[in-house]
Amino acid sequence: MPAQNPEELDRLFSDAMNAGDLDALVALYEPQATLTPQPGQVVTGTRAIREALSAFVATKPTLTLAVKTLAQTGDIALTSARWELAGTGPDGTPITMSSHSAEVSRRQPDGTWLFVIDAPWGLEWGE
Repeated sequence: MPAQNPEELDRLFSDAMNAGDLDALVALYEPQATLTPQPGQVVTGTRAIREALSAFVATKPTLTLAVKTLAQTGDIALTSARWELAGTGPDGTPITMSSHSAEVSRRQPDGTWLFVIDAPWGLEWGE
C-alpha cells in the first residue's frame, strides 16, 4: 500500500523493516533518492539503497518510531521521526541504535508519496 501522506512513509518503512520485507522498503524511495545508512555515508539510487537496507534487515530488527511532518509546501515535505531499533548483530550479539531522522519526500503524479532524501541519523555527523 503506497503512502498517501508524508508521515505514512515512515510508518510503512517501520512495518516493512519489522517484517524483513526488503522489496517493500526499497519501494518507498524514488529511483534516484539518497539514504544516509550511517553518519558520514550517503548512498544514491535503488541498487545502493537496497544494499544498505539489506544490512539492517539482516539484523532481524524491531523498529519503533514516532513521526511528525515539520513542513510541507506543495508536493515536497520535510518529516522527522524519533526512532529506536533493536536487532542482532552478525556475531549474534544484541544491537540497539536510535536517533532523530530527517526526510524529504515528494508527492508522485498518482498522489502517493516517496522518499527523496532519507537521513535516519538527522543532524548527527560522522567523524
